[in-house]
Amino acid sequence: MFGRPPSRKARSKFAGLSYAAVALLALIVTAHLLLPAHTSALSSHSRKQASSSRPTFDFSGSVASHDAGRLHLATELGSIVVHTHETGSVDYKVHIETDSGTKDADRLMKSFRLRAQPVEDGVWMHGATSAKVPTGRLWVTLELTVPKNYSLDVTTGVGNISVDDLNGRETLLTQGGNIATGNINGSAHLTAVAGGHITVKNVMGELNAETGGGHITTGTVSGNAFLHTHGGHIRSDSIAGTAHLVTDGGNITLERSGSGLLAETAGGQIQVGEAAGLVRAKTGDGGIRVVRSSGPATLEAPDGSIYLTQADGSVKASTATGGITAWFVSPPKDSGECQLESNSGDIVVYIGRTLPVTIDAQVQMGQSHGFIIDPAFAIAVRYEDGARGQRIAHAQGMLNGGGQVLRLRTVAGNIRLVASDVGEQMHMYRQQMEGLQKQLNELQKSIFPGSQQANENPRQP
Repeated sequence: MFGRPPSRKARSKFAGLSYAAVALLALIVTAHLLLPAHTSALSSHSRKQASSSRPTFDFSGSVASHDAGRLHLATELGSIVVHTHETGSVDYKVHIETDSGTKDADRLMKSFRLRAQPVEDGVWMHGATSAKVPTGRLWVTLELTVPKNYSLDVTTGVGNISVDDLNGRETLLTQGGNIATGNINGSAHLTAVAGGHITVKNVMGELNAETGGGHITTGTVSGNAFLHTHGGHIRSDSIAGTAHLVTDGGNITLERSGSGLLAETAGGQIQVGEAAGLVRAKTGDGGIRVVRSSGPATLEAPDGSIYLTQADGSVKASTATGGITAWFVSPPKDSGECQLESNSGDIVVYIGRTLPVTIDAQVQMGQSHGFIIDPAFAIAVRYEDGARGQRIAHAQGMLNGGGQVLRLRTVAGNIRLVASDVGEQMHMYRQQMEGLQKQLNELQKSIFPGSQQANENPRQP
């Protein structure tokens, strides 16, 4: 269902190439293309302000196009801001700045050129500096306005990319900056190579987002989603399709998963609200919290605790040093066995009073740990001597006539079985979901619309 996640070797190779590419782009000026510039409605001017301000240079232009086309834009440097309008043209404004003390500032600023021309499927643009230019830094901002139904294929060497709501598809890549988009009425492929943040509102199609180390934040994704960061957090409102979320060290937070979910972090927390399909969650050094799991779930947290508010499907949860807390109210919707295992932590299970289930529980070090069982449950406890001299405690029983097996195992912890009412369970479920929704809503408010603004990015000599 999920496909193979990127290998650690592949991730290291990606990160190595990313930083090398950024360093190369910051030191070398690429050769400019030989195609003629389209200069329809072209105007330009430069001005030198007071010594305390940066000298600036501006020019603009427009290329006739048709609706539902595509913008092909590649620029050596510059932050890119994309707006939309209802007319059939692609308009652009270029703003350039340099340091106030730069020698031959006008010539340096005018060395950056944006070439634009119509092509069969839309508009082609390329931005670059001349091969021989004076020494100095450049700050470039490209502000574009495209038809509402346009698609984008945009790349910048150094700079942020910001896009308003768009009805087409988006492929955006920056070697050194952040990416922020509005609503996307198509699929999207977003890449921040050197580690910038990626923020996107709602995506109607598939979303593929990868960053070398920044955070990834999304609204609702109607299709499948592959989100991968080499060190930041992943936070998403909802993913209707298959969700593949991987971070090499951050937290993962997802309010709703409509299909299969694979969530993996090397060292952060994993929080999931409602998961409708298969769930596989694994963290190397953190805890896992799932509010409700409707399908089979496999949860692994070697050095953290696992908390499952409502399990409607079979569950396999394991931890070495943490504890496990789980609520079971109704029989699992699948035929799989439920198994909770901890090495040195406690296991606490809340069981519906009328739930038909078979308990098979064991405490390896029964001489110092044991069971705490609700009087409502008729469960027998017995002891036996193990091969290494320890006393092993067992608890077994068929509740409400018996049903699927709930297997509980701990080496040096206690096991507690608690009778739970449906009302209490629903209150806990609503409380957990409201807390997660509030957390994500506050996050979205803090990001939009502020993240839509592009920041300055210098061009080093």
